[in-house]
Amino acid sequence: MSKIILASSSVYRKELLARLIPTFEIISPLVDESTQDGESAKNSAIRIANLKAQKVSLSNKKSYVIGSDQTAELNGQQIRKPSNYSEAYNQLIKLSGQTVLFHSAVCVKNEDSQQHFEAIETIEVRYRAYSGKEADAYLTYENPIGCLGCIKSEGLGISLLDSVKSSDPSAIIGMPLIALSKILRSLEIDFHGQ
Repeated sequence: MSKIILASSSVYRKELLARLIPTFEIISPLVDESTQDGESAKNSAIRIANLKAQKVSLSNKKSYVIGSDQTAELNGQQIRKPSNYSEAYNQLIKLSGQTVLFHSAVCVKNEDSQQHFEAIETIEVRYRAYSGKEADAYLTYENPIGCLGCIKSEGLGISLLDSVKSSDPSAIIGMPLIALSKILRSLEIDFHGQ
């Protein structure tokens, strides 16, 4: 079996991939994740997932490299990850009662065979209306600094949401596993001995 590499430094993506594959390597891709001028959030997620896979694939030509990225948008405007408490608080207040679209993309690349697969899942997340006091309490308890949409839906953040609409529940955490598993099956990559 060919080696699998996750092109990511995300602990969440590592945990997600471990649900599917027992053994894989992790290499941080160190790419520029900036959005390009005029680029939609959805296109940005696909481009950056591809960029991550491509970067690691170039020095690991025989391996299957998995790159993934997630973006979010509110009313067509891309949302950034907050870098401090003030940004996180302001973002949570802005998102209260709003619907946010998260775009979770994955790319699988093998440089040697020139195989390239990609998929994207859009998740519609409805934040409930909450107070500034609730936002502050959440930030103090969970500290989602650096989390897209300022929410950890796998933790207490779920309490700030009204609904999550997606055909893939793993996609909101950072990587669409249903789409990825389809790609891996097409490549005949073993799933925990199946």
